[in-house]
Amino acid sequence: MALLPVSEALNRILASAATLPSQSVGLLHARGRTLASPVTSNVDNPPFDASAMDGYAVLADDVATVPATLTVIGESGAGRPFTGTLGKGEAVRIFTGGRVPDDADTIVIQENVTASGAAVTVLEAAARGANIRWRGQDFAKGERLIEPGRRLTARDVLISASCGYGELPVIRKPVVAILSTGDELVTPGTPLGPGQISGSNAYGLSAVVEAAGGEARFLGIARDTMTSLDEFIAAGEGADILVTSGGASVGDHDLVRPALEKAGAKLDFYKIAMRPGKPLFFGSRHPNGKLQYCLGLPGNPVSAMICARVFLVPLIGRLLGRETPFESVDAVLAEAIPANGPREHYMRGLLDLTTGTGRVTPFKSQDSGLVKSLQRANCLVVIPADAPALAAGTPVKVLRLDI
Repeated sequence: MALLPVSEALNRILASAATLPSQSVGLLHARGRTLASPVTSNVDNPPFDASAMDGYAVLADDVATVPATLTVIGESGAGRPFTGTLGKGEAVRIFTGGRVPDDADTIVIQENVTASGAAVTVLEAAARGANIRWRGQDFAKGERLIEPGRRLTARDVLISASCGYGELPVIRKPVVAILSTGDELVTPGTPLGPGQISGSNAYGLSAVVEAAGGEARFLGIARDTMTSLDEFIAAGEGADILVTSGGASVGDHDLVRPALEKAGAKLDFYKIAMRPGKPLFFGSRHPNGKLQYCLGLPGNPVSAMICARVFLVPLIGRLLGRETPFESVDAVLAEAIPANGPREHYMRGLLDLTTGTGRVTPFKSQDSGLVKSLQRANCLVVIPADAPALAAGTPVKVLRLDI
């Protein structure tokens, strides 16, 4: 049976997914969440004509010729506006952020005056409108400021607070249940017995999920028995996505797919033309009537993490209502690479963007057992299936490892 191309596998995954419902969260918890509906300002900003400097609010005509001596009739500070009327030959002491009196049209900065009692002498002329931040100059009431689908930054939170929001509508975080499988796995930090290894996948995958905007929920390590798998799969029923690592191949102890099918999952595809990551499957089930996506990743840590970057991250993005293109960038090879085989190859490498045109250097060894090379890499170089040997300078597509 022909292996499914990566692009078709990704398209099938994304086509099956729909945006999750929204919820409201306070601004203190909004950073990193995905906006569900537009942020439209409730106020003008500034909400009134405000002074940009410490100085004196005056009439421009009074200071067109200097020196000009004016009578100080009051004061306007931040949160303490002047409520009187400004007339010809008069000035109001004003501080940064203070409301400009209705009749004033210019702020003379304090460095350009001398003050004596109730009089102030302006020494330098000021143009009409100088040092005033006009009402709505930054943004106006009703102005649309942030579009839905955006992952909110600290700057977005700031402007949302500035325009009168105390909370924001965001897409609910996808809950991703992560299940490791394998008799050889032990919890990291536990002394290793004969034939045992640290179960690292769940921790790396949890970090991927959180970085992508989801909520990771580690179910634990299932043993290579149907009884154990049944128990852990049932524990993940409340999640939006169930991710398994290991047990996805065709060996005597690879029981994950049969266990999921027993639990009601319908698999869409199994095995893809990808290196590393061939034994990957995807499907869905409806525990208690709720749709759950099932993504089976290889047990090899490097393969699992690369497949998570290629498939799981876009799936989380689609559930959050984001546009989820492949997100590749263009670069050229810094070194020649040999011909590729029948599976699309995701080569770990280093992308250098300091030269304008990105130059990428794939690592010499692409052994999928080398975790250190994945940690050192900042990108994956995408080499098409059956590509010939490629010389240095050949354009390639690169998927950045930004999680």
